[in-house]
Amino acid sequence: MMNKPFFIVAIVLIAVRQLSASSSTEIIISIPDQTLAVVDSGKLFARYRVSTSKFGNGDNVGSYRTPLGMLFVSGKFGDHLPAGTVIKNRAPTGEIIAVDAPNRDAIVSRVIWLRGMERQNLAAHDRCIYIHGTPEERRVGRAASFGCIRMRSGDVIALYDRVHIGMHVTISEKAIDELLPQEKPTLRSGAD
Repeated sequence: MMNKPFFIVAIVLIAVRQLSASSSTEIIISIPDQTLAVVDSGKLFARYRVSTSKFGNGDNVGSYRTPLGMLFVSGKFGDHLPAGTVIKNRAPTGEIIAVDAPNRDAIVSRVIWLRGMERQNLAAHDRCIYIHGTPEERRVGRAASFGCIRMRSGDVIALYDRVHIGMHVTISEKAIDELLPQEKPTLRSGAD
């Protein structure tokens, strides 16, 4: 007999894949380039610097690594919060931290919660792997996180407004230019 929790997760994953397949917007993250790109209808919409794990890539519980592969957005938290608002357990604490405040490594501004879709990243949701704002903006652009994808507050707020539940997120060890759709040449008429 099939295990009920496994069956429910399987049904949810199938539904998300169906929903996501109909969506034309996706997020692509390149670990070597520390870059997140938003692709809409096959065209680059936005590009942001990020910070992934300083411990490398992987999905083992307690590893503090950034998972690889296909994931999807399973939750969004922080609607209309001021930039720098501390978020703990996906709820605002009321505290606001200034950018690059000393000795503060908090989750701020917005939280985009990820859920893995592949064997290599199935623990991502239980590990609370997020795309989120960081007060340590000086570290964005280098591997400095404890597994999550960190962004500058202004950037994560802009991204948050474009993200929807079920949106695909790909995290890869490839360079961002290898992951982005290539522009198709067009026929142009013109006088020589």
